Amino acid sequence: MPVLTFRDANPADIGTMLELSHAGDARGPDTPPLDPATLADPRYRAAFEAIAADPNTRLIVAERDGQVVGTLQITMIPGLPRFGMTRGLLENVHIRADQRGNGLGSEMVLWAVQQCREAGCGMVQLTSNKVRLDAHRFYKRLGFAASHEGFKLYF
Repeated sequence: MPVLTFRDANPADIGTMLELSHAGDARGPDTPPLDPATLADPRYRAAFEAIAADPNTRLIVAERDGQVVGTLQITMIPGLPRFGMTRGLLENVHIRADQRGNGLGSEMVLWAVQQCREAGCGMVQLTSNKVRLDAHRFYKRLGFAASHEGFKLYF
């Protein structure tokens, strides 16, 4: 029986989504504290609006008993390989720390996978920081395979 409800995020969710993302930072205890004053930075609202305007992307929040306990971003990526297969990309997947270990993360990711399937995607992909070994085990349990090496170039 589902425990979570899912909805598209709205601007009022920005702070909570940022807090969830920050709490899942791969640096763990070395992560600098989140300065609440930064949550009102207009760049976050501009990014939210850009994402919301993209018909191939959704920002999702997962609620339990009326509280946001999870977040993720789903992007549908059209492509030429595999006869034009569309890929679903999951990003910024986070469940509140006190809600982990009871199946909510699985419920959220499986829901996202189903959204991708219903949108016609032929696969779902995601990345996870190399130091997040618990997350890697979690994704493997859900059927994801560590098939590629990821690379990033920051500017």
